[in-house]
Amino acid sequence: MKIIAGQPVDELELPFTPPLDWARMLRFFGGRATGGVETVLDGVYHRTLAMAGSDGLLSVRKDPARDCLLVRLEGEASRQLGELQPRLARQFDLLTHPEAVRDGLGQDPWLAERLHAAPGLRVPGAWSGFELVIRTIIGQQVSVKAATTITGRLVERTGTPAASPAQLGIPWHFPSPRAVAEANLDKIGMPGKRVAALQNFARVVAEGQLLIDSDQPDTSLLRRQLLALPGIGPWTVEYVAMRAWRDPDAWPATDLVLMQAITRRLPELASKASQARHAESWRPWRAYVAMHLWNEIADQAGVARGG
Repeated sequence: MKIIAGQPVDELELPFTPPLDWARMLRFFGGRATGGVETVLDGVYHRTLAMAGSDGLLSVRKDPARDCLLVRLEGEASRQLGELQPRLARQFDLLTHPEAVRDGLGQDPWLAERLHAAPGLRVPGAWSGFELVIRTIIGQQVSVKAATTITGRLVERTGTPAASPAQLGIPWHFPSPRAVAEANLDKIGMPGKRVAALQNFARVVAEGQLLIDSDQPDTSLLRRQLLALPGIGPWTVEYVAMRAWRDPDAWPATDLVLMQAITRRLPELASKASQARHAESWRPWRAYVAMHLWNEIADQAGVARGG
């Protein structure tokens, strides 16, 4: 623990088994960063957080010479930094052994190409399952950019001001489930049914009926509970399982981009049923298949835009 400019600051190192593709992970986080709460700047992930009633500014970067991430937490919340280690390891997928993924998927010639092109690709996690579901409901049937804009509006309407990190342009804490459930979300930019789904989910979490952020999630139970809520379908459930619950075999089979990517490379798999059968051969690493396919599309789009 140090005191810098009158603020307590603590730091820790999070080791990982290489390779880890930090640039692609930050591209994923940066493209989906919640406005006012998190951002990616110059190779560093930043977000506000509150612990035990204290504020903090979290910063995570990759050590340029060693196989570890460097974590820094400024503010009074820094006194609890050690408690965040498991959470951060999940968020940045540091417990995965890339060799196990390669061994599991490398027998498929098509996937072997993707594994070779991005050997350190991980499945980006989420700081909070609640935040992720909120963001995912908002993102239904709109672009990533539009979802980011609307999520930023939600934060400004219902979040709480952060004490210290305004200099980074992230002056808010993400709203609580209760705040979202009870907010007036008129004219926020979403259809009424989606607003209702959003607030119903927040109410269920606020009332303790859905433990979306359990440290030891029962993924079978959580899948059933989440899928039973109005406005939440299989894609959302599997996406949350990938990122928040760290299920390496989660598979958003109805994702249009994934389906099109598979059909382009394997025309004989044009139907959902044939794709589902083929995907069985990718168990128990289907979440990594999804990330590699999404990443391939992102790489192609990046080149098309000039990098």
